[in-house]
Amino acid sequence: MLIASAFVLGAGFLFRFWATSNPYLLALININEVVSPITSWKRVTEGLFLKRNGISPYEGDVFHQTPLMLNFLDWIEGNYSQVLPGLFVVFDVLLAILIGRAAVETGRFMLLLQQKSKPHYHKNVDESLLLNEKSFRNAFVYTSALYLFNPYSLAACVAKSTAVFDNMILALMVILTLKGWRVFSTFLLALLAYQNFYSIMLVVPVAICFLQRDVLGLVKYLNPTAVKSILLTLSLTMFWLISLLYYSFTLTQSWDFIRSTYGFVIMVPELTPNMGIFWYFFTEVFQHFELFFIIVFQVNAFIYTIPLAIKLRNHSVFLLYTLIVLISIFKSYPTYADVGFYLSFIPCWSFTHKYMKNVFIVSNMYIWCAALSPVFYHLWIYAGSANANFYFALTLVFNGAQIFFISDLILAYLRRDFDLHHPLPAADTDKAKLTSSQEVDDVILS
Repeated sequence: MLIASAFVLGAGFLFRFWATSNPYLLALININEVVSPITSWKRVTEGLFLKRNGISPYEGDVFHQTPLMLNFLDWIEGNYSQVLPGLFVVFDVLLAILIGRAAVETGRFMLLLQQKSKPHYHKNVDESLLLNEKSFRNAFVYTSALYLFNPYSLAACVAKSTAVFDNMILALMVILTLKGWRVFSTFLLALLAYQNFYSIMLVVPVAICFLQRDVLGLVKYLNPTAVKSILLTLSLTMFWLISLLYYSFTLTQSWDFIRSTYGFVIMVPELTPNMGIFWYFFTEVFQHFELFFIIVFQVNAFIYTIPLAIKLRNHSVFLLYTLIVLISIFKSYPTYADVGFYLSFIPCWSFTHKYMKNVFIVSNMYIWCAALSPVFYHLWIYAGSANANFYFALTLVFNGAQIFFISDLILAYLRRDFDLHHPLPAADTDKAKLTSSQEVDDVILS
């Protein structure tokens, strides 16, 4: 496995190094699906120019990174500007390593949860449904390869998207959470929420992960031990987050960055076309109703956390993955970097693949949307032979594909869990299969 891992990482590095030096691919830096007003390197250079000339980059509507990221990017650009594309390749390979390690830790954590939950399984459970070390033996190789050779993540790397830093924090946070390192994990979670407003919802699955380590058996939220564990995680996260915000204030001597970072994400003032659901709607809506629908859209991004936390309370790591996908779908300025990140973890859920029903359809939707989005954008903006409806229709299909993907995966995961607790009877197989196909899906979602 060590040889396979080294080969994948080496091949991925060379592939990315070739892509960043290919002049035909450099146009990706201007593609709206690949970069957003927040993650665009062009916006970063403009913000750094203002900073170096004694002008606050937060006074205008150009730069939307946090003060800590501003200083970090200033250091990178000031010291490594000549090798910047290669540096982003190195960061991307490091991210692939972190994703691989996160996949390995996911496997170990799920085996631990299975060991705790096994007494609650049916006594005649099918052994093929149970996880074992073989289920995750090649998790590092598969997930890192899927990231390195994923066209979504490749495009983000070539475009020098700053989303790679957010994804590195996220992957490292997942690793430390699954290892049980509460203090460091909550710090990274706070740093992630500091960088990405929507990531604060991940405190729910992270708290449940630590809770499952603190208690034996199934999760009960009203248990005193559970309350203590959850409050400790929440308190640490808020402490780190407030500390980061205050330190940002000391760096800038102003709270203006709040409006240019979190205010920009929440109020969505820039309606540059992207693969999200915000831009077209707020281009068309009457200004009188704008605030109301901003509230609706932003609440929609968070509202799924509560019902999913109730339904998946005993499956914290899967809940964490589900919310990562939902953030990628419903955030105001999504990019392909988000998609490439969550797709890399598909091998972690290989035990659910036999239950999934829409793999072919969803795969084709992903492929055709990626292929047609630049075409429709060109026809709309440059050729003038189409209009915004063409491009927006494709964004709806793409978001529909993501929703179908995560819905199918959730149903498959719950269906497997149902079979672990309620295996089909050996007798009367035809009737059992009929019940399975027509009724079980309704039962597990109830």
